[in-house]
Amino acid sequence: MLVPWVRRVAARRLARHLPGRGYSREAGGKGLVLGAYSSEQDGGAAQLTSAGDAFDRLVSGKLRELLSVCGPPLKKGKTYLFHGLHQDFPSVAVVGLGKKNAGINDQENWNEDKENIRAAVAVGCRQIQDLEIPCVEVDPCGDAQAAAEGAVLGLHEYNELKQKKKTAVTPQLHGSAGSEAWQKGVIYAEGQNLARYLMEAPANYITPIKFAEYIEQKLRGFSSNVKVHIRPESWIATQQMGAFLSVAKGSAEPPIFLEIHYLGGANANDSPLVFVGKGVTFDSGGISLKPSSGMDAMRADMGGAATVCSAIVTAATLNLPLNIIGLAPLCENMPSGKANKPGDVVRAKNGKTIQVDNTDAEGRLLLADALCYAHNFNARAIVNAATLTGAMDVALGSAATGVFTNSSWLWNHLYEASILTGDRVWRMPLFEHYTKQVTDCPLADLSNIGKYSRAGGACTAAAFLKEFVTASHWAHLDIAGVMSNKDEVPYLRKGMAGRPTRTLVEFAARLSQDSHNTK
Repeated sequence: MLVPWVRRVAARRLARHLPGRGYSREAGGKGLVLGAYSSEQDGGAAQLTSAGDAFDRLVSGKLRELLSVCGPPLKKGKTYLFHGLHQDFPSVAVVGLGKKNAGINDQENWNEDKENIRAAVAVGCRQIQDLEIPCVEVDPCGDAQAAAEGAVLGLHEYNELKQKKKTAVTPQLHGSAGSEAWQKGVIYAEGQNLARYLMEAPANYITPIKFAEYIEQKLRGFSSNVKVHIRPESWIATQQMGAFLSVAKGSAEPPIFLEIHYLGGANANDSPLVFVGKGVTFDSGGISLKPSSGMDAMRADMGGAATVCSAIVTAATLNLPLNIIGLAPLCENMPSGKANKPGDVVRAKNGKTIQVDNTDAEGRLLLADALCYAHNFNARAIVNAATLTGAMDVALGSAATGVFTNSSWLWNHLYEASILTGDRVWRMPLFEHYTKQVTDCPLADLSNIGKYSRAGGACTAAAFLKEFVTASHWAHLDIAGVMSNKDEVPYLRKGMAGRPTRTLVEFAARLSQDSHNTK
């Protein structure tokens, strides 16, 4: 009998270094990701999922034997990689799912089972990708939608402009159980990846017109119930959107107002959900110029437009039974002889005048006019998203999107949706205290920054937007803190995050099932 340390060494060699038994492109086969739960007892053996159990039987118990001797118990989010166990799956990654049936964590405000699955599956799929295996089957791990989201989100990387690219890997469901949920997860994740793509792309590749045309192309397959209007500068002027135009005039790129109508409801005249997204495709700060360090990230200052438009593409793909209208004012914020100057006064669509005390607080000028226009549609609810303030990043970091809303009904739907998606929201105050700080203005009805400068900057920005809203169900999502990912969300690679697209989609799905009359 082998002593324990010899058995461990032998197992590791079998798992990782069997000569001639690893994957090669010529050999064919797929990668396989299987889940394992932590033992109920400290130091105990991991508990395989039902798919893992089935595979272990297929290989005559070798998988479980290897897991028992190859090292310490498998921890949440960690993996063991085995080669040569089965000819159809030359490489198998076993991923740690943490405790079984963890459920909703009230402290974390998310479903811990779903988050653990997303994170673990993403790690496993990336390990298979590192082996240059072009196809991976994924254990549904008891929640096929979460598994699909982890796989598709975890493998995404923007490499459009690189000659050397990672191996493209196609994730597939392992087995037949949960195929409908798997497909739903793929659609949700692809929606977020669309937003990530738009946000990550350089600003000279995603200009206002190119953004609009890309979304139009994505929606072309739904022409029977989707209409896309790409409104030019002349139309914006006829709508008297003076605040929006004042920002756009500093750039050589002409502004665009993108308007999308998705008619998924039983009746085309049913009150729609209206999404509004800030679409500054590059934000230099204008005359109030930003520091050069990190300015390149301002290619993603159209994250609000990217997430709401991607959510509508996803809703159309899912054929959600409700009407949605998407509005995205698109422009650049650049310094020039024509640009806004600090102290200039501009007039918004509703007639209110705005003193532009800081040209880098431009997003609220676009949204002011877009929110006024949103009131033309007898909206069931208006939800806007914007990378609006650095103060939001200071307040919450990347943990959650800040939500300012005048409607508890709307907040509850957003909050419950975020628990399922793991892309969390946190309610912020809309006190009159902040309104006074933007209405106390020497030259105009409003100032575009609070009179106490940086104090409560995210809150004064929301209070500013509130001056352009009369709807009883409105929410402003400040997504500045969740714009990018370093390593905080384990199933997203470093780069632009596309958050909170899946929460917006889940919110719309919940709204489509809610018969409550909000009018």
